[in-house]
Amino acid sequence: MRRNTAPLVRFMVFLLLVMVLYTVAFQFLMVRVEGQEHSWISGFYWTMVTMSTLGFGDIVFHTDLGRGFSVFVLLSGVVLLLIILPYIFLTYVAGPWLEARVRSTAPREVPEQMNGHVLVCAFDELGPGLIAQFRAHEIPYVFLDPDRERAARLHREGVHVMSGDVDAQETYIRAHAAQARLILANLDDRTNTNIILTVREVAPEVPIAAVASSEDAMDILELAGANRVLALRKQLGEQLAGRINAGHAETHVIGEFGELVIAEFPVQNTPLAGKTIRETRLRELLGLTVVGIWESGELHPVHPDRILTEHALPVVVGSRKQMKELDELLFIYDTNWNPVIVIGGGKVGRSATRALKRKGVPVHLLEKQEWLAKRWEHLPDRMIVGDAANLETLEEAGIHQAPAVLLTTNDDATNVYLAVYCRKLNPDLRIVSRVTHERNVESIRRAGADLVLSFVSLGVQTVSSIARSRPMVLLGEGVELLEEDVPEGLAGKTLAESQIGAQTGLTVVAWNDGGQFQVNPPADARLPSGARLFLIGTAEGLTTFHKLFQG
Repeated sequence: MRRNTAPLVRFMVFLLLVMVLYTVAFQFLMVRVEGQEHSWISGFYWTMVTMSTLGFGDIVFHTDLGRGFSVFVLLSGVVLLLIILPYIFLTYVAGPWLEARVRSTAPREVPEQMNGHVLVCAFDELGPGLIAQFRAHEIPYVFLDPDRERAARLHREGVHVMSGDVDAQETYIRAHAAQARLILANLDDRTNTNIILTVREVAPEVPIAAVASSEDAMDILELAGANRVLALRKQLGEQLAGRINAGHAETHVIGEFGELVIAEFPVQNTPLAGKTIRETRLRELLGLTVVGIWESGELHPVHPDRILTEHALPVVVGSRKQMKELDELLFIYDTNWNPVIVIGGGKVGRSATRALKRKGVPVHLLEKQEWLAKRWEHLPDRMIVGDAANLETLEEAGIHQAPAVLLTTNDDATNVYLAVYCRKLNPDLRIVSRVTHERNVESIRRAGADLVLSFVSLGVQTVSSIARSRPMVLLGEGVELLEEDVPEGLAGKTLAESQIGAQTGLTVVAWNDGGQFQVNPPADARLPSGARLFLIGTAEGLTTFHKLFQG
């Protein structure tokens, strides 16, 4: 704003100087030519009324020289006050202000050329993460918001948003729903059902993903026309349960890309514990490559001489056959057959309990609220009612013998407290925790959690994978498997020369060159032109990759 008003300020200073000059000339002519005495205030007053063309006529010149001066002042006033001043005001003040007002008002429709975009029906807790994913993968997007003030605020913050009612067909016509790659209905179940039916009137073929708040609504949303129904809390419980070590040691498949399978496995109570990655000889014996190691809640890069501790969880890449061979080696080692403790009997906790029971893992479910515990007492092997912060309650649940504990409460402070407490009571325990707010991820890790997953991260990764038509590979909180073509500027360079890891934080775990997979390539391997890279990292790292190597 200051930059816009500078020309106006300069002109006003110039105008004031001109008026002072005219006032001095007025005094000179009145005294020397007209023989009249007037004060300086009267002189400035005469200049003002003459330049503004008001001309009250109470002070006038009687000589031709004086009247000629009056005509000159009048004409200059017309030019300066009636032409130049309005132009400068409109150009540098009113115009930019109006443009800012227009820009701050959320649009009522998307640009005419927009297509292949993701249309998200609400800016909720998934919003910031979705934006980061869409930007990282260069996917156009737009959020809907019926509240014009809230939409305007989001628009000012740089979010691509459109104002419109989510239950109106006109909104989806103006949002080019028929040309979208995906529509995400992420409000409550009833509103989502209405959204799906409304969209189907406008765009019968567009893929629709709907977030289900309850499992009971999943069938209804599918019947309404949703292509994918996301029961995120149910999925979160299953993901948490999948990261538990209990019973026999075995691999847990995280994701697949063609013939490439990514899995993780525990080394606790196996001969691999205490060995370096080189000493495990996994690559020699099975052809499997270790591409990362989960420890203390963080994914660490691989070094051949890194020691696998009891709490390490190596991430390996290979074929299904190789994973099966690893399972056969691990199967003879018992991790711990004692019941797993699930703390929290909400939707996430119940989903985790069901997933563990399907795997044949005994479960003790600990719930604080008696009415909820009574309702679901048939679900686990044993239901314990009480406060998990109480030592007697935890001992009753079997904290000293348990192989693992799942913290599924929706209160991060409680999960941090329980992680510290459980780790103190059982140092060998594997702790897998849910986190509600991403800002608390590091706190829970420092508290002793071995793995942390959030509802938001799971939702963002799921929607992103659907939008990109890719299988979801959720390595951990904020960490994912990414695919990118080898940039032209890096083709032919060695992996070390490319500086991909140093500059972006991404780890190259493999590439596919015409159907030939190179897994965990060495630093002196050259990047093939036209190959497909597989990287482990975050959306922020991928954005940096695009800026540096594809900008």
